[in-house]
Amino acid sequence: MRKIKTFVALTMVTAAVALTGCSSEKAASYTDGTYTGTSDKGQHAGLKVEVTVKDSKIAEVKVTENQETEGIGSKAIDELPSKIVEKQSTDVDAVSGATKTSDAIKEAVDNALAEAK
Repeated sequence: MRKIKTFVALTMVTAAVALTGCSSEKAASYTDGTYTGTSDKGQHAGLKVEVTVKDSKIAEVKVTENQETEGIGSKAIDELPSKIVEKQSTDVDAVSGATKTSDAIKEAVDNALAEAK
């Protein structure tokens, strides 16, 4: 009986410690405005984004300049900005087949958001 109580107590302590690491991060708070970020990570000459922050949240992401391949990199340009706005983070999956462009967009958005903090 004592072994069972010890086992249950250890299990509860282990679960409590494990769940502590599962707490959600506090959302970043940004100053409202429109910010520009750039990246040279793209497949070609890099790109520029414009990030709009409203009510301390990412309201809009636009790729304003790019030299990416039409039909390949353009998939990331079309899809990634809305995912970043939805998740309120650049911690989103890259678009399949357009990894370099995806990385460039995320880096440019991070650079813009660094100005907004």
